[in-house]
Amino acid sequence: MSKIVILGAGISGHTAARYLNKWLGKNHEIIVVSPNAKWNWIPSNIWVGVGEMTEDEVTFDLAEIYKKTHVDFRQAKALSLNPEGSTESDKPFVTVEYTIEGRAGEVENIEYDYLINATGPKLNFAATNGLGPEHGHTVSVCTASHALEANEKLQGHITDMKAGEHRTFVIGTGHGMCTCQGAAFEYIYNVDHILREEGVRHMARIVWLSNEYELGDFGMGGVHIERGGYITNAKTFAESLMVERGIEWITRAHVSKVEAGKIHYEIMDGSQHVQEFDFSMLIPPFAGVGLKTYDKAGEDITSETFAPNGFMKVDADYTPRPYAEWSAKDWPRTYQTPKYKNIFAIGIAFAPPHLISKPMQNANGIAINPTPPRTGMPSASMAVAVAKSVRDMVNGAEQPTHTASMAEMGAACVASTGAHHLNGTAVTMTVFPVVPDFEKYPDYGRDMELTTGEVGLAGHWMKNLLHHTFIYQAKMKFGWSVLPD
Repeated sequence: MSKIVILGAGISGHTAARYLNKWLGKNHEIIVVSPNAKWNWIPSNIWVGVGEMTEDEVTFDLAEIYKKTHVDFRQAKALSLNPEGSTESDKPFVTVEYTIEGRAGEVENIEYDYLINATGPKLNFAATNGLGPEHGHTVSVCTASHALEANEKLQGHITDMKAGEHRTFVIGTGHGMCTCQGAAFEYIYNVDHILREEGVRHMARIVWLSNEYELGDFGMGGVHIERGGYITNAKTFAESLMVERGIEWITRAHVSKVEAGKIHYEIMDGSQHVQEFDFSMLIPPFAGVGLKTYDKAGEDITSETFAPNGFMKVDADYTPRPYAEWSAKDWPRTYQTPKYKNIFAIGIAFAPPHLISKPMQNANGIAINPTPPRTGMPSASMAVAVAKSVRDMVNGAEQPTHTASMAEMGAACVASTGAHHLNGTAVTMTVFPVVPDFEKYPDYGRDMELTTGEVGLAGHWMKNLLHHTFIYQAKMKFGWSVLPD
């Protein structure tokens, strides 16, 4: 009997657990470790953040779901890995600290035959002084509880605007190395929409503040899309959306500090500026969760298994080279770690080999460029591929049997630009491949027949349908495995 430990129960970790339970659960041991009691469909947090959904509509209890399966769920936080075992035993193990009430603080070593690191990111609010809802002056929609707080403050400002007071809303990214612009992109349009619904949009100034070199970069180096038989770039597409809705924008910006009502930022020429605000939602940069790795003798070998940003090294080419020499072939395919063949990392937990957007520094030497996105559909695709490989290796395969390179996969994104069944809209985009391949597609790096974008009411209905479909699937209800991931 093999023991498979999965660290994390987000989109990638829970997806891997679902399939391994289906394929191996009756005959092998599957353990899921997550510090969170609830699963959260993060893409819908933006709707919680404007009062269109409740926390219960975007979360469910993990223990209740896993109780119906062969998965052993441990509500705990992973602290360190010992992939060579210890001086007492050759069996590899992971050290965890329990977070569940009654066992909080208790530490345990869990042995494994295969380990999947799907820990996701640390929300690194501390990278920018004054950023974030807990110790700063901005709100967040990165978790369901954050989104609830964001909506509470938003509704307070709506009340004030109805009383005749003007408000400034600043939404975007809170650091020069942020990723996940998509969440902020959706949130700014939903704030705009709810203000219109409440009849107070004329009392609001809305500003997009981003580390993107140009609008529509999204950490993918921008994208060209086919619309109505012609090709346009995402910059034109994104700018037109903002102009139509009266949203201002500031790009190429690194937020250096946030004070009450003031965002301090610097741009590419090194000049420093201040943007005042009444309400601000800025996405934080991501970092690894801080797992340590030790060899058999107990020596720290974290630098061998993790990149400096805390994400795990996998089968990618991390050789430093100039931007012009980076290639789609650098990206991982199996997500197996080079040294330890029984360890994989998926979703945000793996270390990208390089940026997709061009690396930029301002006159002060500050990096201002989005880092690569690897959430949503790519995370699920990685999880399924790795689950298949682990299944086959448990059954005798000597190496991973399935691949899911972001340079060989497409992704569909439905970004809400206003939640309403009659007058809501969403941007529906498809991109293939996620990581551009200029050897195969020399003009734009992507297949233009498979890279498209539209905006309209149909997109809102599609996003709403996907919300319910993916939660149904995540709850492993009847027929879940036939639904697309």
